[in-house]
Amino acid sequence: MLVQLLKSKLHRACITTGDVDYEGSIEIPQDLMEIVGLLPGEKVLVASITTGARLETYAQQGPAGTGDIIINGGAAHLIKVGERVVIMSFANCDINNPYQAKRAILNEKNQVISTSRGAVANK
Repeated sequence: MLVQLLKSKLHRACITTGDVDYEGSIEIPQDLMEIVGLLPGEKVLVASITTGARLETYAQQGPAGTGDIIINGGAAHLIKVGERVVIMSFANCDINNPYQAKRAILNEKNQVISTSRGAVANK
């Protein structure tokens, strides 16, 4: 039997830019995507810790090291610059062989402060 489990999670990310005129998606720096195993084009659930708004879109890879998390398209009407969000993706897994999710907690500058493997020193 397959069950849908958490695959990747960026917790407390801060939206740095919003562009309602863009076609859609959420842009996430390449380094953050790699830390939690997100793929370009992967479907993500974005939940605002600030307002409770939730939406589905896809991850777009941005330049590594910028810390810029950009909400695009109509989603920018629901989630605004400065809001803290959780960005999650899920995968179908065999119930007898569950996947161990990759998680990262971010500070207000979108720097990793800890991962599912432990604390990380800030740059």
